[in-house]
Amino acid sequence: MTPTPEEDLSTPYAIEPAAVRRFHEEGFAKLSGAFAASTVEAYEPEITAKVVELNTQHLPLAERDTYGKAFLQVTNLWQHSAKVRELVFSRRLAGIAAALLGVPSVRLYHDQALYKEPGGGITPWHADQYYWPLSSDRTVTVWLPLQETPAEMGPLSFAAGSHRFAFGRDLPISDDSERALRQALATQDFPVEETPYRLGDASFHGGWTFHRAAPNRSAIARRVMTVIYMAADITVAEPTNDFQRSDLAMWLPGTKVGGVPGSPLNPVLYG
Repeated sequence: MTPTPEEDLSTPYAIEPAAVRRFHEEGFAKLSGAFAASTVEAYEPEITAKVVELNTQHLPLAERDTYGKAFLQVTNLWQHSAKVRELVFSRRLAGIAAALLGVPSVRLYHDQALYKEPGGGITPWHADQYYWPLSSDRTVTVWLPLQETPAEMGPLSFAAGSHRFAFGRDLPISDDSERALRQALATQDFPVEETPYRLGDASFHGGWTFHRAAPNRSAIARRVMTVIYMAADITVAEPTNDFQRSDLAMWLPGTKVGGVPGSPLNPVLYG
């Protein structure tokens, strides 16, 4: 029997030990049926409506740089929609994040809707944690597509094991990161996983896991909701670049270096 969306969001996901091992060994885990397809279908219209409402990128694709062509990015939708908040704050997602990280509790960093338009370009190789002023790698991002995502739409791909590779951690997402990391990752023979997502599938990757996505060659937008979780006891580190200084002010307001994020934007969601 298919659960209601409310049941699905609150019921723990039976995560297999093999998925936890893969996360630690390869830096990511892709979970089949993280949600029922009907649950994702119930939340997609509201997420898309908020992306349309809150999007500030209105340049034609041809006039944007590589980052701008990669996707439309709208952050912290949960602050603008009670329905989106249900998904972002769900114990199911936060419970999976805690299990993969091997920690008793996690708190929210922030959410992001990433919509790759028809004709949208590559998402260059990068590691998310370059942008985060956090003291450890006890972070995980869920990548939840809001439609079936075949190869032509540019599903997320990962370099398995790259979370232990130090090269490139000082590179922001750009043409330069794509060139440098494509070459460096190839020399290390990291297997690249790039497989389609069925509706309800989700992947979880660590902050230092290198990942990218191909262009969207389909006629519809590749709609994805992401949520970033961090260990509840993680502390703020001294920012090392302007992006981290911006993130500290925006997503960790009032938290000093060495302190545990405790603002209303960073609630404990599990544990």
